[in-house]
Amino acid sequence: MSGTSLDGVDCVIADFSETVPQVRGAAHLEFPEPLKAEMLALQAPGNNELDRAARAANGLADLYVDATSAALRAADLRPEQLAALGAHGQTVRHQPKLKGAPGYTLQLNNAAR
Repeated sequence: MSGTSLDGVDCVIADFSETVPQVRGAAHLEFPEPLKAEMLALQAPGNNELDRAARAANGLADLYVDATSAALRAADLRPEQLAALGAHGQTVRHQPKLKGAPGYTLQLNNAAR
């Protein structure tokens, strides 16, 4: 998970096989400064936004991989032992209300990566 503060990515390995879920491992990685700067810049209209957003989404996906790997190490687990991975992406635009139109929120991620 990464939040709008851009302070970093948090990853938790949770075990849901018992009645009470258990945290098996966790990790926090700070955003690399270039990725943080680009995410902040994408919050406002700018030049070549689609290309820049796609590249930032790739960088975020790579950071998610690094955080997941660190959390797996903390849990002493292998990737094939995970049942699922959820990552909602990074919010770069949020307009809950627009005059006469539905609002929107836009998150970047490249889950296929």
